[in-house]
Amino acid sequence: MGARCYYVYILASKIGGTLYIGVTNDLIRRVAEHKLQLVESFTKDYGVVKLVYFEQFDDPENAIKRRND
Repeated sequence: MGARCYYVYILASKIGGTLYIGVTNDLIRRVAEHKLQLVESFTKDYGVVKLVYFEQFDDPENAIKRRND
């Protein structure tokens, strides 16, 4: 089994709009969930669906620390 990666990502509604910062171990799946608005959430309420930034980490603790910085 390969090494697992964790991602901190930022979504935006528009330039100068609302931002959302999340952590996931599957960036493609998670961004798709936001874009498809599959669940009631902050991102659905505010139309925050454009991926504008991400960073990759080797462990979840560092990803969560970075998100909270």
